[in-house]
Amino acid sequence: MAGLEILSPEGLRLDGRRAHELRKIVCRMGVFKQADGSAYIEMGNTKALATVYGPHEVTNKSKILHDRVLLNFQFSMATFSTGERKKRPKGDRKSTETSMLIRRTFDATILTQMYPRSQIDIYVQILQADGSNQSACINAATLALIDAGIPMKDYVSACTVSFVNDQPLMDVNYLEESFGGPQLSLAVLPKSGNIVMFQMDSRLHIDNLEKVLELAKKGCSDIHVLLRQTVRDYSQECVATLASN
Repeated sequence: MAGLEILSPEGLRLDGRRAHELRKIVCRMGVFKQADGSAYIEMGNTKALATVYGPHEVTNKSKILHDRVLLNFQFSMATFSTGERKKRPKGDRKSTETSMLIRRTFDATILTQMYPRSQIDIYVQILQADGSNQSACINAATLALIDAGIPMKDYVSACTVSFVNDQPLMDVNYLEESFGGPQLSLAVLPKSGNIVMFQMDSRLHIDNLEKVLELAKKGCSDIHVLLRQTVRDYSQECVATLASN
């Protein structure tokens, strides 16, 4: 990274964005007809695919929960998602930790008591990794759950913010992550403002926490607007298709 500056004197990042700007986001729902719900999202060059199956009968009877649904979440990265070819696209420690973190996020969001003694499977795969992978997974899973008709308290929108050279940067890409600054991954329920995921990957001085947190909240709010518009557009397409048939 020698010789590279994260911000130019004009306040522009390496990809031309300002510190408070998101990358271009593209969302699609209903990409897999054989799944109960599915969605695809691009956040810059980070691309994630989510599929949802269920509610259905619990596969492992010993794990049945009599008062709520059993949520099974699996995160993986495609072997071609990074420049480094991975022999184990899923099942490694980092993937397992990410799966547990995101499962807890949706455990706090899905109305799990509505489906006792049943199971919902959520599979998310990173097809191309270019930073903010966790946030892309959560946003894709939110759209897939909505497509599957799973009732939730609210949308879940997520954003990752880094703090580099005394400057918080919204929706960081891989190059910005590589600078090694502290990163905050945040997921919120937009209507209530409740935080359902808060993860710092390294130490950040408390004097800087507030401005990093505020920028992350703004990013989540901006992403929520895009997710909501995607759902609205998809619903209108479905209605138009039914009417034409």
